[in-house]
Amino acid sequence: MATETETETFDTSAYISHHLQNLVYGKLPAGYERHSYDGHHEVLEHAEWTWAHGADEAAAMGFSAVHVDSLAWSFGLGVIFCLLFAKVARKANSGVPAGLQNFVEIIVEFVDSNVKDMFHGKNPLVAPLALTIFVWVFLMNLMDLVPVDLIPEIMIALGVDYQKIVPSTDPNITLGMALGVFILMIYYSLKVKGPVAFIKELSCQPFAPPTKGPAIILAPLLICVNLFMEIVGLLAKPFSLGLRLFGNMYAGEMIFILIATMFVGGISIWFLMGGLLQIGWAIFHILVITLQAFIFMVLTVVYLSMSHEDH
Repeated sequence: MATETETETFDTSAYISHHLQNLVYGKLPAGYERHSYDGHHEVLEHAEWTWAHGADEAAAMGFSAVHVDSLAWSFGLGVIFCLLFAKVARKANSGVPAGLQNFVEIIVEFVDSNVKDMFHGKNPLVAPLALTIFVWVFLMNLMDLVPVDLIPEIMIALGVDYQKIVPSTDPNITLGMALGVFILMIYYSLKVKGPVAFIKELSCQPFAPPTKGPAIILAPLLICVNLFMEIVGLLAKPFSLGLRLFGNMYAGEMIFILIATMFVGGISIWFLMGGLLQIGWAIFHILVITLQAFIFMVLTVVYLSMSHEDH
């Protein structure tokens, strides 16, 4: 139980900042002044690849900064997904499924039925991609239910200062996945429709340029307007896809952290309220993490379906 002195000296902002900071490895520029925990100052004579000691150093690293924890957890969860489903596939039989096989078959059938309803083209990649996205994003979101202090405290004991274990609270991860979906959209738009038809689709709607009469002089203007509107809408799809997942999961993680600050008061009314709030929010958050994985999968399938439609 925390003492009164510990309660008074508890820095809530530092606690929140610590839990929201990634484990970052990157390149600090020459001339950067580093501040160590013991108050020592060091000015780098040369650019140096190192671990970031706080948000300021991570920002100074710029584009070279790598969020090691987000990459490690997302990769590890992806491996778990592959190994688990591969194990079930190897042991699958034509009899009545039970246990883990039954659970996996329910997920596969659920994703497959949604793909059949939403995807109107012919592409054997879409259903496996949808299954991968749904399960992988769900597993990343599921890490949000792990107590916020558990893994970070373990890592601190091992000498690692920062550790974010929910990859979907990192915009680099969510936007990276959205970028992958965007690349597939462009690829299949060019493959199915052809470069000329794809460009015409962007330049000739929603306002059809006139092809006869005096109004034809307005065609270049309408084409430019169409291109601007369609390209903005096209680019908005991956941004909205990634930022929607990030925003919802980041907000959920922030609420867990804020509730956790109530436990500093020890065994008191705040402790009891914090416990009840944690349980209540965790139960509600099960719906959120599932829904966000489903939405990411659905939008991916819809966008790819639009890429396969040849008007």
